[in-house]
Amino acid sequence: MTAQDTFPPALQRIRADVRAMHAYHVQDSKGLLKMDTMENPYRLPAELQQKLGERLGALEINRYPGERLETLKKMLADYVGAPTGSAVLLGNGSDEIITLLALATAQPHIEGRAKMLAPMPGFVMYPMSAQLQGLDFVGVNLTADFDLDVPAMQAAIAAHKPAITYIAYPNNPTATLWDEDKVQAVIDAVAQIGGLVVMDEAYQPFASRSWIEPMRADPARNAHVLLMRTLSKFGLAGARLGYLVGPAVIVNEIDKVRPPYNISVLNCETAIFALENEALYAEQARAIRAERQPLIDALQALSGVHKVWPSEANMVLLRVADAGKAQAAMKARGVLVKNVSAMHPLLAQCLRLTVGTREENAQMLAALKESL
Repeated sequence: MTAQDTFPPALQRIRADVRAMHAYHVQDSKGLLKMDTMENPYRLPAELQQKLGERLGALEINRYPGERLETLKKMLADYVGAPTGSAVLLGNGSDEIITLLALATAQPHIEGRAKMLAPMPGFVMYPMSAQLQGLDFVGVNLTADFDLDVPAMQAAIAAHKPAITYIAYPNNPTATLWDEDKVQAVIDAVAQIGGLVVMDEAYQPFASRSWIEPMRADPARNAHVLLMRTLSKFGLAGARLGYLVGPAVIVNEIDKVRPPYNISVLNCETAIFALENEALYAEQARAIRAERQPLIDALQALSGVHKVWPSEANMVLLRVADAGKAQAAMKARGVLVKNVSAMHPLLAQCLRLTVGTREENAQMLAALKESL
């Protein structure tokens, strides 16, 4: 009897590749300092908590979402500084937008499967989305120091002609913000084969630049570029609000595969409230950025840390002798971090740490020192 024969008959209706997959694992963080998922460590002040609670309590949650979604889109376009002729698409986090992009470009009715391409190591949702929506995924390795390999990207784009090319800017889990000229060379290569480029700026609050600037400065050269962001790292990870900005002629087509009412009135109003208090969140991002380099310096000084990479995000990647052992020992000391070794061969023995408050970083450093 094979393992397949042990499945109940109804389970056979679930796709075989889905049954073979592992679900996205969220570590149990109860009672631990959570430094594994790059969350903003700051809560709203009590006064703003009360005001937000009053706003949410007054909503008509018996009604479907309505015109406030258009208000939120306008606020996001203004916040980003969207070029003239842009449209905004809202998603339940950027994860849903990645799914919508794959759905809109899969084209299963034509000969040959559409392809999705991205530098690797990168965000795990890119290949997962490609698999689930019926695209072939093409990963192009970064260099050993996690730089963008432009010739390899150009060759892969010319050979595979991907429908979507993702560029995470900064990248996850490496925290790398690649040089603008290298990114533009990749974008130009995609233009030659008639594909879309999605600039994934999930960590934009912590980066020194954004691709929205080239999009505004040279709209013709970036006419096939879409900017994807999330409010998760902004400070609303629990609200699940992502958004896509780009030429209306493209965004409006992708919007056709979006489920109706995918953004709840609660998420929408929370995002509007956050944008009304943008200065507070900007100050929180500044505080996190201020702690990033001192954390990197302290990590580099630790015996047993083999390498620490520069960061333009609210995370730091480092290599140790045994990442699994170090992660387990840190957890035993009350600190949860991410072992990314299994994600890609280039990440062998690497840990990814969230940049938190000064006190959180000190506790994390102490646990790491004792765990090496």
